[in-house]
Amino acid sequence: MPVTTGPRGPRALVSEDEVLTGEAVALDLQPIGLGMRVLGGFIDAVLAWALYLAVLLWGVTSLIDAGILGQETFQIVAIVLLVVCFAVLPITVETLTRGRSLGKLAAGGRIVRTDGGAIGFRHAFIRGLVGVLEVYMSFGGIALLVGVFTPRAQRLGDLVAGTYSERARRPALPPPAPGVPEPLAAWAEIADVARLPDRLDAQVTRFAAGASRMDPNSRARIAAELAGDVRPFVSPVPNVAPELLLEGVAAVRRERDRAALRTERERAAVLGGEDPMTGAPLARQR
Repeated sequence: MPVTTGPRGPRALVSEDEVLTGEAVALDLQPIGLGMRVLGGFIDAVLAWALYLAVLLWGVTSLIDAGILGQETFQIVAIVLLVVCFAVLPITVETLTRGRSLGKLAAGGRIVRTDGGAIGFRHAFIRGLVGVLEVYMSFGGIALLVGVFTPRAQRLGDLVAGTYSERARRPALPPPAPGVPEPLAAWAEIADVARLPDRLDAQVTRFAAGASRMDPNSRARIAAELAGDVRPFVSPVPNVAPELLLEGVAAVRRERDRAALRTERERAAVLGGEDPMTGAPLARQR
């Protein structure tokens, strides 16, 4: 999460891949990469072609040989079957599974709205119709070309429908933080701690976990250096010793990470049609 400086100190900004909940928790909604999108689309296309050819060659041909269908109706049946396999079936699957398919399951993705919500029939319908052109009629060329030049690897159907493919596989919850030190309890309730750079965040976490085993002189020196790096990301900055500041920042960041992951898991469960508390299927809203 980027940081900007305002009248009250550093403030966290929500990037385009984050959604801010009503509790001011930023959900990091990561889209899957172009390579995984291509893999998922390829699997779905192969399955659609396999179904089409199997029904056409075995089912329809058997009906013609049995005299149930005539040769003159073969082309009509073939066209209808083409529409069902490459348009009706993908639209139905995405609508009923809320953005999932076998290819997307294999790639670890899910189609969601750009605001992170579950897609509906309208989104699946637009994606399915546009997909006939950009995926099947152009052998994926249009979808690949558009995906290269969009930040979320969106294809043309995603841009028209207002959707993208979100990474559906969630990381495990981090272990609970040791807790905010007692002198910083009041500060933690109003603290604005922006996301630290990955390297600095790892250094603060390791220091907070292993400070008690360090040499006192090295411990004080490292604490002072890390506290100086952390202060630009904290508002207000408490007037405490550097080591105490690092312990408070580590505790606040870890607890907020856990809250964000819990909220994201609950959202993913709802998108999948499950109660986040019990795992039971939710009644589908009309």
